[in-house]
Amino acid sequence: MTAPVLVTGGTGTLGRLVVPRLRAAGRDVRVLSRVPHQPEDGIEYVIGDVSTGDGLELAVNGVDTIVHLAGSAKGDDEKTRHLVRAALATGRAHLVYISVVGADRIPVVSGLDRAAFGYYAAKLASEQIIRESGLPYTILRATQFQESMLAVAKAMAKMPVVPAPVGNFQPIAAAEVADRLVELALGSPAGLVPEIGGPRTYSMDDLMRDYLKAIGKRRPILSVKVPGGASRALREGGNLTPAHAVGRRTWEELLAEDGGGVGG
Repeated sequence: MTAPVLVTGGTGTLGRLVVPRLRAAGRDVRVLSRVPHQPEDGIEYVIGDVSTGDGLELAVNGVDTIVHLAGSAKGDDEKTRHLVRAALATGRAHLVYISVVGADRIPVVSGLDRAAFGYYAAKLASEQIIRESGLPYTILRATQFQESMLAVAKAMAKMPVVPAPVGNFQPIAAAEVADRLVELALGSPAGLVPEIGGPRTYSMDDLMRDYLKAIGKRRPILSVKVPGGASRALREGGNLTPAHAVGRRTWEELLAEDGGGVGG
């Protein structure tokens, strides 16, 4: 019998796409969750928390592949450290990790940078923990998810004046990232693989203007030049990967899809 694939963050935006794709590929899946879930066909849920390390040794026991998707605005490096420690205690599973384009190019030095962009530093620290762990690994860096940018647009559109940080973004469909992650999880450890980004680059003004048009609202948009080294790196394109614009679905296509998640 083939060992199950452990997925952390399996109930999140990306995890909900990765898990069924693994099942469609014929793999049983073990999902790490902080709350109980009823098992499904070929999917078991185990209680554990990467933030504290609780339950991780039981979760990783008997798996040969771990897809690490659990992440948040801060603390990703601690989560990764706990997971790596548990994995080393029980074997040498192939660890597949989702990182972010620009993790090595967005400097997070000042307190202002840490407050707004600490995510990049934590992702880079996680990559280092994985590389130095001795585990076989694969790391994929992706640009911002279109779904995440949509959530930002929804929140910003509620303001009477929409603040749009100066800088460009290359949003990619989460489903396309999930496709690539599953391909990597089913393959051999490959180290840091070529990063992936969406098919087009947009300013935040463009993203907001498109969103407001899609929902039929008018709002003044105010471009804001955020201070700090991280913001400067973003303005200079440190979060972009034009040479790897492999995504197919555009931001406009997301907004035009039936329902599209635009309303609400």
